[in-house]
Amino acid sequence: MDDAVRRTARRSDDIYEALRRAIVTGEIRPNQPLIELDLAAQLGVSRTPVRECLQRLVIAGLVVPRKRGWAVREFTVEEMQENAEVRAGLEGYAAYLAAARGSQQAIDKIVTLHRSRLTLRAGDEQLRLQTNRDFHDAIMQAAGNQRLKDAIYNSGQFYFNGTIARLMMGEELAQGNADHALIVEAIVARDSPRAEQAMRAHIERTFSVYRRVTQAMPAG
Repeated sequence: MDDAVRRTARRSDDIYEALRRAIVTGEIRPNQPLIELDLAAQLGVSRTPVRECLQRLVIAGLVVPRKRGWAVREFTVEEMQENAEVRAGLEGYAAYLAAARGSQQAIDKIVTLHRSRLTLRAGDEQLRLQTNRDFHDAIMQAAGNQRLKDAIYNSGQFYFNGTIARLMMGEELAQGNADHALIVEAIVARDSPRAEQAMRAHIERTFSVYRRVTQAMPAG
């Protein structure tokens, strides 16, 4: 593969990841139209790679084609619950593996990320979102299973986005940190079954908060 092909592939992947991240974090809202020309201008590229990435996002289940373009797919609460159940199983096993075989360096990184989140305030939505992803990513990395990591990536993180983060109350933030503390404690202790159970319980509880908050949100 020559350098030009590599650069094109890398650029396409970067565009895809940028659009995917904007969708799963709620920056681009469900049912929001996706205009190829506008996206190309925002990303500083031509329409062709944008169109190709939108087609990939259709296959990934995040975008739907419309008569005159594209739009972000809106998931039902039932679909989101199914996604949370899948994610609980996958990330639970990732925590199991992290405790069983994660290197000391990888586990130290998990501990450091957890401690850094304890100082965040309720108004730091973007930082909370990023550090939450970093924490979960560090556990996936410690698990040392690329196929598992890919499966978790493909399941997305639809239920914890900027809108939800802004609406979560202080006690819910504290509970999230307490959940993470239990996961960290089990991984540090190399207690795989306890780490798996703690992660599953965390994701299930987080989804229950998502359901409550979204049901309280005004329509439209």
